[in-house]
Order: sequence, then C-alpha cells, then structure tokens
Amino acid sequence: MTKKDLRQHIRGLLSALAPQKLHEQSVKACSLLIETREYKRSEIILVFLSLPNEIDTTPLVLDAWRNRKRVLAPKVNWDQRRMLPIEIRSLSDDLDESRYGLREPANGNPFPITDIDMVIVPGLGFDLQGHRIGRGRGFYDHFLAHEDWHGIACGLALEQQVIDEVPIAEHDIPIDMLVTDAEIRRFSHKSPVKS
Repeated sequence: MTKKDLRQHIRGLLSALAPQKLHEQSVKACSLLIETREYKRSEIILVFLSLPNEIDTTPLVLDAWRNRKRVLAPKVNWDQRRMLPIEIRSLSDDLDESRYGLREPANGNPFPITDIDMVIVPGLGFDLQGHRIGRGRGFYDHFLAHEDWHGIACGLALEQQVIDEVPIAEHDIPIDMLVTDAEIRRFSHKSPVKS
C-alpha cells in the first residue's frame, strides 16, 4: 500500500469513530503515557494540539500543567517549512488557527530545542518498528532531525492507527516510543519492546 492509500484508509477509520469512543480512547492513551518513566522525568514537553478526528491531547496537557511541567505547542512557519516550539499556558487563550486549520500559539518566542525533554508526535499511522506516516509535509521529521534535539520522540495514537509496516523514505525519522489506548511500545529502532 502506498503512503497515499494508507493515509486515505486510516483517515476513513478515524472519521468513522463515534466522538464518545474517540474521547474514551484518548483519555486511556493519555493516562498510559502519564504513567511512563519517560513522561515523569520530562519537565518540558512539546505537544501537538489535536484536530477534530485525531486523538485528543487535552488530558495530557492538563496533567502536565498540574505537575508543573512546561508545555510547548508547535507554531508552523510555512515559508521556512519548520515548526517553532512556543510555550502555551491555556488551551483556549492566545491560540490561532493556521491556514490549514491547525491550532497553534498566537505569539511567543521559540523555545530552545535542546531544552525540550519530550516531543509528542502526531501521525496518521504507526508501525511496529517505530516508523510513522504523517500528513505528508515532513515538519516533525525535520524537527526531530535537528542536531540540537536530544529528547524522546513519543507517538500518541489510537490502537486502530497501528499497522504492520509503514513505507519509509530516507528522511523519515523513527520515534522512540509509541503509546496507544492499548499499550506502550518502546523501540530500539530494530524491534519493539512491550511493557
């Protein structure tokens, strides 16, 4: 299956999910992530702000604030084709919608990439080797390939988004771990380790 076909297939699965089911699975996945040692050790986290048919990161963000973690969200610079990590203190104030319907910080200074402990990585699909299929623009791959990035890249998804194998390209950067509503998978970039 091509990346285009996979994107179409997974988008169909997600759009067929009832809102209540999506909410329940989102809460469960966020709860599993919150219990990981990687999350507990992280003080500065970059989190994607969810689209309507996507796993909801709200429970994760609220927990991070309760535990005095700093929460950043990506602001996309479309001209330079890169993401800028900007601190957020609210899920309702100081947010804008980009031209592609993404919620992002309205303003703020970019945070140093080297200080970020964990990036919560979105994706349409994830495989059992730690590869992902995104929306096709490569912003997260570009960000995770940055020479100053040394943190943990964690995919967050519904179990329905896990597939056997994602077709990969040379520029695709694998994630370190994947958390779904069903389980936590950690990768050595060779084979998954379940816990």
